[in-house]
Amino acid sequence: MVELRYGAGNVISPEVHSIGILALGSHLENHGPALPIDTDAKIASYLALESSFQTGAKFLGVLYAATEFDYIKHGKHISVKELVEHRLKPTLISAKKCLDIDKVVIVNGHGGNVPVKDYLDDLKEELDMEIVFNNKIVEIEGPHAGSGELSMGSILGILDPRYISESCDFKKYPEVGMCGFHEARELDEGIDKGAKLVESKGLMLDPILGHSLLDDAITNIKKDVKNLLKEDF
Repeated sequence: MVELRYGAGNVISPEVHSIGILALGSHLENHGPALPIDTDAKIASYLALESSFQTGAKFLGVLYAATEFDYIKHGKHISVKELVEHRLKPTLISAKKCLDIDKVVIVNGHGGNVPVKDYLDDLKEELDMEIVFNNKIVEIEGPHAGSGELSMGSILGILDPRYISESCDFKKYPEVGMCGFHEARELDEGIDKGAKLVESKGLMLDPILGHSLLDDAITNIKKDVKNLLKEDF
């Protein structure tokens, strides 16, 4: 049997190979006219892959599904139970069996996926796996399809800048800042606050902001990887 060189390459520790990084976003939801419908999946995938480059942890790809709150209707999503039981769990089982992964950082790029956290304790026990839900980019990027996502999209090359000027047509693009999602604004104070910010300040394309958001998120993911490593010592 071949003896694998776990310490080879640019890895922070040979033990990092027991850690996987999985992106979780959304592939099918509107982000205004300047960003694609799979913006969240692409941002989460970039963050997960870049973090794997910088730590040596295994990149597990991106989950091909997402969930959303009932009062937010701007895409195609599945229930959180289906997401966890039929999409996330099989992926983690496969990673454990095929790659000897027993620790995972889930890099979430879509706010509607946050309820997944409520299922993780049971999943950890069932799979005998440590699972960390990293929600940093969702926490810091600002309103949906707002300046934060536009700026990151510019850095990643997924933005079409020709359509930024018409993005604030909230009747045509109600998902931008969620300004036109009246039910969501009534039910969620945070969404309403973000919508008011977009309505009053408009949208801004800022490369410095884009780089800063991406860098801060990667730093936070790397911190999760290092914390998982400490559990081995």
